[in-house]
Amino acid sequence: MKTHHYILLTTVLFIILFYNENVGLNLGLLGIAYALLTWYKTPKSNKTKVFFMLFFTSIFSSVAFAWYGDFASFVAVVSSLLLLSYRSGNKRLKILFLIPVFIVNCFTFLCRFFNFDSWLPKKNISGLGQKIFAFILIPLVLVAVFFGIYSVGSDHFASLFTNIKIDINIWELFCITVLGMFIAFNYWNYAVEKIIYKQNHFLDDTFHTKDRIVQSTYSFLDIDAERMSGIISFLALNVLLIFFIITYNYELFYEASKTPGQLSEETHQRVNAVIMSIIMSILVIMFYFKSGFNFDPKAGLMKNLAKIWIFLNAALIISTMIKNSEYIINYGFTYKRLGVYAFLTLSLIGLTMTYIKIQYRKRNAFLFNTMTWYFYGTILACSYINWGGLITSHNMKRSDFNAGYHFTEINFSEKSLLKFAAEKKDIILKKQIISKVKQKKSFSFLSEVLYYETLKE
Repeated sequence: MKTHHYILLTTVLFIILFYNENVGLNLGLLGIAYALLTWYKTPKSNKTKVFFMLFFTSIFSSVAFAWYGDFASFVAVVSSLLLLSYRSGNKRLKILFLIPVFIVNCFTFLCRFFNFDSWLPKKNISGLGQKIFAFILIPLVLVAVFFGIYSVGSDHFASLFTNIKIDINIWELFCITVLGMFIAFNYWNYAVEKIIYKQNHFLDDTFHTKDRIVQSTYSFLDIDAERMSGIISFLALNVLLIFFIITYNYELFYEASKTPGQLSEETHQRVNAVIMSIIMSILVIMFYFKSGFNFDPKAGLMKNLAKIWIFLNAALIISTMIKNSEYIINYGFTYKRLGVYAFLTLSLIGLTMTYIKIQYRKRNAFLFNTMTWYFYGTILACSYINWGGLITSHNMKRSDFNAGYHFTEINFSEKSLLKFAAEKKDIILKKQIISKVKQKKSFSFLSEVLYYETLKE
């Protein structure tokens, strides 16, 4: 099949799946279809290990959305398919260029769509095909578009057709068709500008030969002064961080206990401060080790001080994790407390990658290239696992379990709550859950969320 076949096929599939439907199972089915067609369309030379990985995560993300239908699984589906399409056509382009490529293609959609010679077949269509396209399809589309415009602009014009009963929502069909075409066209026929290809080498993980020359970064500061600046800065920052760790841990573990509300607010403030500190630490290291100092034989002391600073920051993260664990033991799981673990883990990974960057003389781009995949993995973890169910099932074991809070604020907790209601013989809670499940099950087949279909009322 040619590109235009894929565009037309997936546009028709989009219309069939989404016309008169809510978003649910249909998006999962569409995602699986896109992934399978991409597999079929991709040449063997581009089917790398990364492509295989993205193909399977696209399938799993689509299944996850069909199961949960929430925002996290939606982000997982979209990001997985975009990465799959991007890697299908460009196995060497850095993944960070996906964002500018996606934005540019969205804004240039109309220009590229009406440039028919660039994506429609150049060879002549058969006589019958030409007649169908020229005498039926084009006039039909134009009449449909202007019929909708004139109907909105004139009630009398619209009333001429009131006796004609066609069970089709023309406006919805038109919008669904345009959206389906927009998605299909940008997915199968996206363009990568030449300027992006030219910039690809700037995101290489390793230094090129010309970048290994030891020289000062700024004309007003010679190499010796810049090196000494780094030594003094890292030495001072290490001393400052040691005092901060001491006072921080004293506040965390030895100050008088406070109310849950105060403790929650202070914990999140401290976690935010730690995460901001880690980000700034990595940026400082990136500033000093962006080029020449990675190969400077006299920069050994500065490298060691930077590594010590990394280990001290890691100790700060671990102490914060311990306090968050203590907080969970005392007050139970919530989304925010799990989110703290996620952010601190990403921060710890970021520090590890920064250490590797210094030790193995990697470019700053190495950090961005690597952390992009870890962020993507975090999105997948958020979408594949029923965190709401885990939170509820764990908190149910506590004596202070609040069933009402978990029913209204925690997603996909109904299965655990039904078990809790049966154990506690809470008829009111059971009725509330059953009512919610019935409402979720009232949608048509393509709009279903499979999680609720598995619940027994």
